[in-house]
Formats: sequence, structure tokens, C-alpha cells
Amino acid sequence: MDRRGVFRDISFRQKNCNENLDRFIPNRSAMDFDYAHYMLTDGRKDKENPAPTSPSKLAYQKQLKEIFHKNRTRILEFKNKPHIPVEFMPQEYASVQPSKPIKPRRHIPQTSERTLDCPDLMDDYYVNLLDWSSSNVIAVALGTTVYFWDASSGSISGHVTVDDDKGPINSVNWAPDGCHIAVGLNNAEVQLWDYSVNRLLRTFRGYHEARVGSLAWNNNILTTGSMDSKIINNDVRTRDHVVGIYRGHQQEVCGLKWSASGQQLASGGNDNLLHIWDISASSNTSSQYLHRITEHTAAVKALAWCPFQGNLLASGGGAADRCIKFWNTHTGACLKSVDTGSQVCSLLWSKNERELLSSHGYTDNQLILWKYPSMVKMTELAGHTSRALFMAQSPDGCTVASAGDEILRFWNMFGTPEVTKPARKRDPEPFAYVCRIR
Repeated sequence: MDRRGVFRDISFRQKNCNENLDRFIPNRSAMDFDYAHYMLTDGRKDKENPAPTSPSKLAYQKQLKEIFHKNRTRILEFKNKPHIPVEFMPQEYASVQPSKPIKPRRHIPQTSERTLDCPDLMDDYYVNLLDWSSSNVIAVALGTTVYFWDASSGSISGHVTVDDDKGPINSVNWAPDGCHIAVGLNNAEVQLWDYSVNRLLRTFRGYHEARVGSLAWNNNILTTGSMDSKIINNDVRTRDHVVGIYRGHQQEVCGLKWSASGQQLASGGNDNLLHIWDISASSNTSSQYLHRITEHTAAVKALAWCPFQGNLLASGGGAADRCIKFWNTHTGACLKSVDTGSQVCSLLWSKNERELLSSHGYTDNQLILWKYPSMVKMTELAGHTSRALFMAQSPDGCTVASAGDEILRFWNMFGTPEVTKPARKRDPEPFAYVCRIR
């Protein structure tokens, strides 16, 4: 009977014979009939009368059969998944990859390692009275005097004083060379001093109409921000020093920071505005900002450019805002916003880790170290009894100085860097003509 007859017969008998319902009917679709026929005929003869073969050839044939799963002795046989020879095993399975060493958690001291008295330190949110130079000297403005404290020797290394009718001093900022310092005054003037010889080099006057509370250097360009809402770029090498004016704020400019590339300037004001300016668009009458950001609901003083991502800017808002926001300065998009619960006075990025430090005012006057980008609090430091208004970072990136309540506190915040970069040597080129122009 043909195969169809067989299947019809089986089907008929299954329907009519209950005693045969548990009979096993094999499925022969997976059987290798050609190999079975070979093993019953020629293969059997080869086994009974094997031809002489060299040992190396036999080993090769055995390995070849294992690879192609032909090393079989029975027609029907259930086997586990064949073992993969080592020489054919992918590299990731051939050896166990060692796990990466776990970096030990850094210890962050909860108390300041040193404190210095700062009498007459102004309790003013809109000024900038503290800076740390590349030559490891701290400048702090107290009334009409800027005091210099050498962090290498741990002693006061000098001071400069302005006339009473010009003060008080509202801002200080070191030039990149670590030897020249700009001083913004209450009478709308800006002075440029040579720290190494304690000499006044230049005075910029006649362009601002109110106090100068914010300063920022970009190589030989000194940018000044004033209560008159103007931002002015001054080339300190030339007699006609004004090379650009930015007009966009309606109230006092209290925060200024240039990006590391020197191509973009961030400015924050008491009008709750944050502007991003492009240096290529600057001119004597420029008012064309790259981005105008209105998301903050209080004054924007705290600004910090990210050291490992050039177009990432962090900004902090005042007491009515309390937020730290992160911006893509190419697109102007807000990447993240975190409510800190208190007035944000200053921001500093770590130079060695992906971390951000913020100092605060009302109501806790604390310092908070954040892990970026998760913005999880790593630690919260108390010590100031009033607003921690100002912060500055050491040249090696390890130590942070914070000022408030007439006290300057030093914190071992960011640990020890793997490679400490030496302080930059003085480069006189940007200031080659300063001493001759008064």
C-alpha cells in the first residue's frame, strides 16, 4: 500500500481502536536516510575492513567529524549541544576577562582645613570679591583694599588700595598670566594692576556709568559688567581699548564668564536674564546675543562653564529661583534643572572629576557637592553662618576657598589629582603695551 494508504489506515485504526491510542508513531522527517543507507552498506564494510591510515590523518578526520557533527554511530540518537573546540571558540569565551578595578570612594572632609578672617567683606550678592590666580595667589577685596594671600607660603604677600572716593571695590579678577589683576570700582572705573611690582598700570574710565561688579578675562580682552547694564570688551594692549559693547540686560550685570575656547561669553543679570554672546559678533554697537534665556525667576549670578564639555554651561538663580540649570549653549536648550532649596551664590566644576560644587545663601548657607549628570548630592558642608557668597578654586583643582560672614574658609573638596599641572609662567606678550598706556 502506498504511503497515503498507510496514513489513511493509521488514521482509521486510531479512530476505531481505543487500545492503540497510546502507540508511538515516529516522525521520520528529521532522519538522514542517505547517511543511514551508507552505514548499512559501504560504511559497514569500511568498519569491518578499514584501510590503513596514518595517525595524523585519523586525528584530522575525527576533528572534522566533530566540527560538522558527523561523528555519529546511531541513526537515531539524542545528544546535548556539541562542545565547541577551543581553537574555534570566540575570544570573549576563550578566557575570563578581568573585571575593572573598583575606584575607592574619595573621602571628603566635613570641616574646613583653614580659616582666615576677612573684616569688612561686603555681604552683597551682586558683586564678586574673591579670585584665585594661576600663580597660586588669592585676591580678596575688603572695602577699598585688595589683599593678596600666597597659598604656597601661607602668608599675606601684599595689597593694593584705592582712594576712598573711588571705592569700595566691587570686583576682582586675575588675568590668565597670574601676575595682572583687574579691579572694578564703585565709581564706574576699572583699574589694572601688576601684582609682581604692586603698580597701577591703567585705568579705564568714561564708558561705564555705575559700579563695575563683574569682570572676566579672555586672553588680552578684559570684559566688564556694570550696574548700568552694559557689558564692555576692553583690549588692554591698545590705547583705544573698547573693542565691543554688548547691550541686552535691563539691570545690573552680576555674572560674567568666558568659555574655555574664548568664543562664547555668558552673562547673568539682576533682570533674571541669562545671555550667551559670540565673540565673532562683537562690535562697538553690538546688541545681538546668540541666546536670550528667561527661565530663571531671580537674579543670575552663579555661572560655570564645564571643563570636559565646551558647550555645557551651569547657571544658578537667586533666592526666588534656587535652581541650578544646565544649558547647551550651541542650541540654547535647557538640559536639566535642579531645585537646590536655597539661593545659589556660586558654582565651580571639578577639574578632575565629573562633579559640580555650589555655594548657597538663604536659608542654610551651605556648600553642596553634586555628581554630574545625575545631580545626586555627594556631600553637604556646613560652616558659614551667613551666605557663602563667593568661591574660588586652586590652580591644581583640589582646594576650594569660600567667603562669607567675614570668614575665608578652605576646603579639601576635590581630592588629589593624578597629575598636578605646574602653575603657568608669566606671558608678558598680551600686556606688552600696558605700561606705556595710561
